Amino acid sequence: MHKDHPDIGPKPGKPFRVQHVQQYFTAGRPLTMLTAYDAITARIIDSAEIDMILVGDSYGTTMLGMSSTVGVTLDDMVRATAAVAAGASRALVVADMPFGTYESSPAQAVDTAVALVRAGAAAVKLEGGRRILPQVKAIVNAGINVMGHLGFTPQSENHLGGKRLQGRADAAPELIADALALQDAGAFSIVFEMVPAATTRAAVNQLNIPIIGIGAGPDAAGQVLVWTDMAGMQDWKPSFAQVFGQVGAELKHAAQNYRDAVVNRTFPAPENYHEN
Repeated sequence: MHKDHPDIGPKPGKPFRVQHVQQYFTAGRPLTMLTAYDAITARIIDSAEIDMILVGDSYGTTMLGMSSTVGVTLDDMVRATAAVAAGASRALVVADMPFGTYESSPAQAVDTAVALVRAGAAAVKLEGGRRILPQVKAIVNAGINVMGHLGFTPQSENHLGGKRLQGRADAAPELIADALALQDAGAFSIVFEMVPAATTRAAVNQLNIPIIGIGAGPDAAGQVLVWTDMAGMQDWKPSFAQVFGQVGAELKHAAQNYRDAVVNRTFPAPENYHEN
């Protein structure tokens, strides 16, 4: 239940589900989504009433120090998904299907999706358009919710020639055709990443499911950001991100305070230990 739209969304204490995504979209209420990779962060984001939490394969680049998402394994994603599901009681948990775990066949894709759902995901996300329709259809037919991902798809960064805007000008009809195909295959929503606002706007006018944008302009039905970008955890951020809090600076400050307290022997204080 949303305060501005009392007839939509989950009732107090109940989880946000896929049907609520469509309800918000139909009512014109923007959808919110952030990534998380562990239980503590998921619990904090969940308490902020973010609608969806994405257990992204960005786990590899943000938490594991990888240079790209290609090295993330299914075991990595299962472990992170289980942690996020343990921390989030309200938000819809969506888990990325990592590179190499769905491309070979629909059967492989279903096995991967099942593993992520068993770990606690309410939906899975995979990258690509018409080339992966058999996989999308198979997952949907297995009773699992699917979110698509078009535009810049990080798992295909090498094929795309690096991080660059996708769906410009002459390429826009192809991207929109992919979106329509994913919709017809049963996807409940689609992430548009690094797509021109004009292309997103054109797609919005043709689709009956919500587009979740990341660097895709203001007309998407919702927005998603990597939580470390949103919270200012590092000096660099993508041009499409905005810093909404200086959590990185606060963490550094806390660590410095701790260091000083230990060096100056003011920690532990008497209230932090038992003499006998």
